[in-house]
Amino acid sequence: MTSPILITGAGQRIGLAFAKHCLEQDLPVIATYRTRRPAVDELAEAGARCLHADFATDQGIGHFLNHLREETVSLRAIIHNASDWLPERPDSDPAEVMTTMMQIHAMTPYRINLACRPLLENSESVTDIIHMTDYVVEKGSAKHIAYAASKAALNNLTLSFARLMAPRVKVNSIAPALIMFNEGDSEAYREKALKKSLLGIAPGEAAAVRTIQFLLDNPYITGRSIGLDGGRHLV
Repeated sequence: MTSPILITGAGQRIGLAFAKHCLEQDLPVIATYRTRRPAVDELAEAGARCLHADFATDQGIGHFLNHLREETVSLRAIIHNASDWLPERPDSDPAEVMTTMMQIHAMTPYRINLACRPLLENSESVTDIIHMTDYVVEKGSAKHIAYAASKAALNNLTLSFARLMAPRVKVNSIAPALIMFNEGDSEAYREKALKKSLLGIAPGEAAAVRTIQFLLDNPYITGRSIGLDGGRHLV
């Protein structure tokens, strides 16, 4: 029996696209969501096992892990896609912003990876952990300081878990920049954003799906971060 792929934050954007990609290949999927959007119902109807998870609290992580152990005894891969994007605002509590960002982007993958190591090692083949980080890991962000720091922590976890879990589990990260626009983004914003990369496009979720699949298929990459940024680092 094929072990399922766990995808956190699968209710939208890249997580949703990769979940659909797996289901189209008849690969079993366990998808987590924080908000029950119509897309989650679509995943469930297509055969995914959809689990509610609030990764913003220690209790939420623990509850999810208990539920996960009831769902499966093995995993083919873990795709850490769940994320939030809290900015620093004059009316926000900096301590709360940093705590929430670190909780979601660093503590959650840290705990899930440790708890799920036996599930990954129960699969017959080499398995994978993929952390979705961010381009801002390279240069920081003046408007999203805690977010950038937490994604940098996640990038460092890639190195540590690659060392810990070799050779049975490969651990890598993907660091995307602009992948797709939101519906409400203005034309002026879109034009400005596209000029930030050499390739000048917003490639859509398919580019991320291909990159995730590439890492799953490649037997000889671990402890690496793949920049998915259209050459933005050279502009």
